[in-house]
Amino acid sequence: MGYAHDYATAIMHRGRIPMEPADFVPDWADRPRKAKYYPGAESFPLPEAHYPAHATVTAGCLPEAAPDTAEPFTLPLLSGLLQDSYGLVGRRLAVQANTDLGALPHYTQANWSRGTASGGGLYPVSVYWVSGPSGPLTPGVHYYSPLRHCMQRLLAGDVSGEVRAALGAHGEATDQYLVLGVKYWQNAFKYNSFSFHAVSMDVGALLGTWQIWARARGLRLAPALWFDEARLAGLLGLGEDEEGLFAVVPLVWDGPRPATDPTEAGGAAVRRRDRERSRTVLDFDTLRRIHRATAEHASDRPAPGALDGSAPAAPTGAAEPVALPPAAFPEVDVRTALRTRRSSFGRFDATVPVTTAQLATTLAACAATRLGGDAEPEGSPRQARLYAFVNHVEGVEPGAYAYEPDTHTLRPVAPGAPGSFLQKNYFLSNYNLEQTGAVLVPTVRTTAVLDAVGDRGYRLVNATVGAIAQTFYTASAALGLGAGVALGFDNISYIEELGLADTGEAPLLIMLLGNERPHPADFRSDIA
Repeated sequence: MGYAHDYATAIMHRGRIPMEPADFVPDWADRPRKAKYYPGAESFPLPEAHYPAHATVTAGCLPEAAPDTAEPFTLPLLSGLLQDSYGLVGRRLAVQANTDLGALPHYTQANWSRGTASGGGLYPVSVYWVSGPSGPLTPGVHYYSPLRHCMQRLLAGDVSGEVRAALGAHGEATDQYLVLGVKYWQNAFKYNSFSFHAVSMDVGALLGTWQIWARARGLRLAPALWFDEARLAGLLGLGEDEEGLFAVVPLVWDGPRPATDPTEAGGAAVRRRDRERSRTVLDFDTLRRIHRATAEHASDRPAPGALDGSAPAAPTGAAEPVALPPAAFPEVDVRTALRTRRSSFGRFDATVPVTTAQLATTLAACAATRLGGDAEPEGSPRQARLYAFVNHVEGVEPGAYAYEPDTHTLRPVAPGAPGSFLQKNYFLSNYNLEQTGAVLVPTVRTTAVLDAVGDRGYRLVNATVGAIAQTFYTASAALGLGAGVALGFDNISYIEELGLADTGEAPLLIMLLGNERPHPADFRSDIA
């Protein structure tokens, strides 16, 4: 049994047994940047990308089937994918109940909105583009700068063969790849040992955005979570523990394919180094250990069917299920939904309840979330189950329910209004959970996944839940509802309340859904 089991147990119990260092206080004055900084790197602005109105949230979140053939990427499509997911698209200045409100008007502490959600709004994921000769730029390695929406060249020359060799037998033949890394200090300066749990969900949220965006455009993505991580870290010039590489996404490119498979680069590596802003960078033993544990057997891709036994068991219970209306989104395009996505922080108001159709659509979209690729091959069973604590939903009695996606029903688990339980087991003061229409809880059998595929499975578990959270945000925005996702709750109390002790299901975050107070105070940065 690897170290990831110990880390998962510590995460589940942190509401009752604090993780070390228990007395840690972030040094906000010495915080790192929210993106990597490569001084002197040549920059290439990305073109503006038109987003068609027919690329709707319905197509992205409730796809009928995966496309039979992969439509090719172009530079404008890649630009749009990155801009709508991780680029800066607005400024957060609304009056809300989060602790950072007083700092937001100061430009040096501005909070910029992006299409993808991130734990604590820290955005630690780095996106690298490894481009071969079939691409539009000189072959090389580029870093996507979200602050400037441009590509920065880190290395010139075709090294796509190194990525192909690191991937092994995965995906279609191509020489274009997106590589997702996490510079741990960008998150650990605030969350210390807990940061690995948060950043691995951030990776899933970004992959979830990309899948929604791509499906709506008729594109197909097949991310890989298993690959030779050490080899790619060497190619990108990364230190052993400073940054983890979590996913590789092959891109089928528009244009002539390489005549032969890309050759390996034979020792080529990025020599430019990110310049750190923080004067003091701390090391956390727990973070280092879980990073190394999940990277140790990174190229040992699970065999087909390896995760079949870790899927949630069939539902039990004699209670009459509650039938839900069909899932249906309004005609909202994905770009609009992503750019209106936000956390509601203290603005929920139960005066107007959530409709049954809104709850049904949100549940169906979250249940349909798939990472794809080697993490969830076509036909593999769902690894996550959804529960709903219903507070104020038209036509549904208050209580806790399990969502059954195959029958599109709610199975009663615990009767009674859950508001008091929800608030008592929430650590922060930025939400009144009783005012939500419902609180959704995704669970995964974390221990079973780790037993099936080893420690790297921890990244899969959290990426799956992160992608569900991103679908939740996108769906709520399309439905005109308020939303919030939180990690600060007592996981063990939720296990007890939902009766999960014998199923092995671990509740990993809570997702708050409801209407907001009318006429909120806000600032329109887009017209300023």
